[in-house]
Amino acid sequence: MFNGQQTPIRHWSVRGNVNVDLKFEKRLRSYSVNLPILFMGLQLVREALNHELSTLFNEMWDMDVNRLMPGKDYTIDLQGKAGAAQQGDSAARRLFHNVNEERLKSIKTFATFISLLDNYETSTGVAEVVTPEEIAENNHFLDAILATKVMKLAHEYLLKKNLAKPDLADFKHQLYDIWFQLYARKGGDSPDSCGFEHVFVGETRRGKQILGLHNWVQFYLQEKRNQIDYKGYVTQKNKTRPDKDDQVLSIQFSWKGSVKPIGSTFIGVSPEFEFALYTIIFLLSEGKVTRETVMIEEYKLQIVVCRHGHHIGTAYPVLLNTSSEDST
Repeated sequence: MFNGQQTPIRHWSVRGNVNVDLKFEKRLRSYSVNLPILFMGLQLVREALNHELSTLFNEMWDMDVNRLMPGKDYTIDLQGKAGAAQQGDSAARRLFHNVNEERLKSIKTFATFISLLDNYETSTGVAEVVTPEEIAENNHFLDAILATKVMKLAHEYLLKKNLAKPDLADFKHQLYDIWFQLYARKGGDSPDSCGFEHVFVGETRRGKQILGLHNWVQFYLQEKRNQIDYKGYVTQKNKTRPDKDDQVLSIQFSWKGSVKPIGSTFIGVSPEFEFALYTIIFLLSEGKVTRETVMIEEYKLQIVVCRHGHHIGTAYPVLLNTSSEDST
């Protein structure tokens, strides 16, 4: 029963050596034969819809007045379905045919968000240097999103769960720590990354791999500067082709000399919507990887949030009815 409390979702996981006991795995599957199960690496995840979060996120979706609308504020050009990363390009043109930049930059949360996108060294292993001006820009952005109805609703929800403090200054400090506090990403010992950089700006590893970059505004701006080459949309075999009005997509693209085989992102949504969504899931779970299945509008999604200590490691949507798993 719902009863205003979050419906518990049971997760089964197999930890330890990669060479797990296959007999144990089969036995576990046989016990759970009547449950919808996804086997992902060493995780067995019950794919149960979280009704409480679905209701909350739809409220946020409806009150996201800063969201840009397809066909009105921007137009995308999906073109062909992407093949294997080594098989060339299925899209001769850009993904974004046009974006109303005047409207984009007239919205305070978008304008302050865009000012942050050039503050990072995208190569992992190179220590970040944060200037006083960049700290001020981070704070201006947080002030802007905290003034929106979307983030106010997120704060109210987290208060009810005892996961945030009532004072707005305390909540802002909590968000800063989750998203902007630097840490060393895998394989490094210098503070070269943070949640915001990974999710919204994107990173590269040794010039051979794209990490993160799950934000449509950054994608559009990089594509406009000829830094990104869109290679086509991604769907599973026999799944429906995405539509130009879809606001969640899985795509393939190249950036800084590397190809991302699958990258998933919301399209058109405001920065505050994504911040609220990912922050809530991050704070609801202490697990290293959290996957919540939700319905937002007509989209059945699995929202994936990975933890790096007290900070966000990565976060992105997986479109369950059309797309494959993201390549982080």
